[in-house]
Amino acid sequence: MAAGPMRIRAKIDGETVNVRALMSHPMETGLRKDSSGNTIPAHYITEVTASVNGKTVLTAEWSGAISTNPYFEFDVKAKAGDKITLKWVDNKGESKEETIEVK
Repeated sequence: MAAGPMRIRAKIDGETVNVRALMSHPMETGLRKDSSGNTIPAHYITEVTASVNGKTVLTAEWSGAISTNPYFEFDVKAKAGDKITLKWVDNKGESKEETIEVK
């Protein structure tokens, strides 16, 4: 199952920007079985990175214990016009990257 789009929102509050992201991903642990009794292969995000204007400000290591279509929120120092990039990589080598401009 291919991952879909990532939705990112950034809201300025003084010198801080609140970033909220909804990542479309199946996040399969490899422990569930399908209706035929076959194990569904593991497929989950292993790393999430966030950067502001190309400088990494956050790295998170994840496992299969995160729910389907994970929601991720964090605060970062940024200002209007800055570009925030959020990228994830999963255990199958797939990745998704989205960039938004703070307004």
